[in-house]
Amino acid sequence: QVQLVESGGGLVQAGGSLRLSCAASGSTRRINAIGWYRQPAGKQRELVAVIRSAGTTDYADSVKGRFSISRDNAENTVFLQMNSLKVEDTAVYYCNADTTFLTYWGQGTQVTVSS
Repeated sequence: QVQLVESGGGLVQAGGSLRLSCAASGSTRRINAIGWYRQPAGKQRELVAVIRSAGTTDYADSVKGRFSISRDNAENTVFLQMNSLKVEDTAVYYCNADTTFLTYWGQGTQVTVSS
C-alpha cells in the first residue's frame, strides 16, 4: 500500500507561483513513477507532469517551461513548482503513484488562479 498526501494548493493571481507537495508513505520502494494530474471543473483529469524512478520527467505541452517537477528522495516527497500561472491552470491537482500492479491517488488539492 502507498499513501499520498498533497499540500500547497490555494488561491493565487495570474502570473503568480505555487509549489505543490506530494508526500508518499508506505511501500514507497514499489513506486515506479509519481505524477501530478489535474481536473478542472466539469472536465476530464489530465496528466500535468511525471517523474520516474530513474529521474526522467515529462510534461504536458500546456505547462512546459512554466512547471517543474522534482523530488526529495530522503523525504519521499515530490514537488510541483508552478510559475507564471494562468487562469486556465485552475483545477484540483492530484498526486498519483504508479507501481507494478497498482495505482494510488491522493485526495487532491485545489489550485485557483484569478485574473
